[in-house]
Amino acid sequence: MNSRRDHRLNRSALFDGIEEGGIRASSSFTSREIDDHDNDKALNSLHDRVNILKRLTGDIHEEAESHNRILDRMGNAMDASRGALSGTVDRFKTVFESKSGRRMVTLVASFLALFLLIYYLTR
Repeated sequence: MNSRRDHRLNRSALFDGIEEGGIRASSSFTSREIDDHDNDKALNSLHDRVNILKRLTGDIHEEAESHNRILDRMGNAMDASRGALSGTVDRFKTVFESKSGRRMVTLVASFLALFLLIYYLTR
């Protein structure tokens, strides 16, 4: 019986009169509070990241729409210039069909070449 009594005394000295259940409950409660706090921090961080990604995707969407508008305008301008260029080519065809037109083009081209030559020599 003494050994049993000694065991109880050692046990009570170890816990200093505090119940075993009390220690476990309070330590697990503290651990739960810490886990909840860490989860809240992680949740706030995740919420901030989601907001950043939401803004970033919105900016990307606006940028893509802006580029699409620019490309549409550029396509329309190319179509207009293609029409003007085809009209000019048609006029050149009519000019080159006659001999007097060919002489006029040769004369204009030689004056233009002479002008460019003088321009580059004086520069």
